[in-house]
Amino acid sequence: MPRYALKVEYHGGPFVGWQRQTELPSVQGNIEQALSILEPGDHTIVAAGRTDAGVHAVGQVAHCDLVSDWTPFRLSEALNFHLKPSPISIVSCAKVDEDWHARFSAVERKYEFRIVCRRAPLTHENGLVWHVKHHLDVKAMQRGANYLLGNHDFTTFRSSICQATSPVKTLDELLVTEIPINNGTEIRFTIRARSFLHNQVRSFVGTLERVGAGAWSPEDVLQALSAKNRTACGPVSPPYGLYLSSVRYPIEPFI
Repeated sequence: MPRYALKVEYHGGPFVGWQRQTELPSVQGNIEQALSILEPGDHTIVAAGRTDAGVHAVGQVAHCDLVSDWTPFRLSEALNFHLKPSPISIVSCAKVDEDWHARFSAVERKYEFRIVCRRAPLTHENGLVWHVKHHLDVKAMQRGANYLLGNHDFTTFRSSICQATSPVKTLDELLVTEIPINNGTEIRFTIRARSFLHNQVRSFVGTLERVGAGAWSPEDVLQALSAKNRTACGPVSPPYGLYLSSVRYPIEPFI
C-alpha cells in the first residue's frame, strides 16, 4: 500500500488534542474521517507527536497508508476540501517508503511557546498565546533555562500520567527571546529535543515564567531539576501558547 507523509497545521482550540477519542473532536479523528470519504473504510494515521487539548501545530507530521496511488498534490487538496470547516490544513504531502514512520523515523521535534505581556485584554491573539499582564525578565529566564540544557532526569518536569519508560531526556535547545509587537511584547520560547515527556515543555515555560516575574531565581530552576520530584515544579503553563513547529528527519520527505 502506498504510504504518504502529511505536514499538518491546526488550531488546537476546538479539539481534545491530537489523539482520537470516541465522540469527542480530535485532530486525528477529523483527518481519518476525511480519509474515509476518499477511500471508504477505517483509517489509522500516525503522528510524530500527540499534542494535548488546546495545543496548536504549524508543522505536525503524520503518515497514512492508502489503497489508491494518489499524487501528493491531489491527496492534499482532497483532504483539505473534506476537512472544512475544521481549523486543520494539510500544508504539504509526499509519498514515502513503506518503512518510513512519522514517529519513529523522527530525529528532532521543535516546539515554540508564545507569551504576550501587556495589561490590556487580547483581541487578535486571544486563544493563540498565553496572556501575562506583568513584565518578564528575559535575561533571568534564559539563565534559568540554561540549567535545563543537556541530558538530565526530568522527573520534576514530567506529568504524573506520563507513559514514557524513562524520565531521562536530552534537551538540545531552550532559547528565550523578546520580540517587540504592536501594543505589547512577545516572549518566545524555542525548545528542541529528539523527544519530550508529557507536559515537559509547558512545565518548563510555567516554571521559567516565575523566574521572569521575580518569584523564582534562576538558580531555583536548578534546584527544582535536581529534586527529581514533581512537587518541585513551578505551575504548568496553559496549552494555548504552545505550538509544535517542526519535526526533523534524516531524509526530509517534503520539498
